Amino acid sequence: CVGLYGAISQQVVVMVMMGLELMINAVILAAAGFWWFLAPAPTGQVLLLVVIAAMTLEMAMGFAVATLLHRERQADMTDMATDLSR
Repeated sequence: CVGLYGAISQQVVVMVMMGLELMINAVILAAAGFWWFLAPAPTGQVLLLVVIAAMTLEMAMGFAVATLLHRERQADMTDMATDLSR
């Protein structure tokens, strides 16, 4: 609920991304708990590590785009970043 509220209520791009990150981390934590207790085989944990690595790369690219957008257009709010074409 906190991540959803953060993603919907904020207008700053970085804060929206942090809300999305909270929601994704909650799903990963729940999946890790289910896999740990229901099927203790290491395949579930390996899959979660791959998902975490992919999520980390995705967020790094998102923060890079947000930084570039801020440097080029001084746009830090989501309303300012609606048109990305030059």
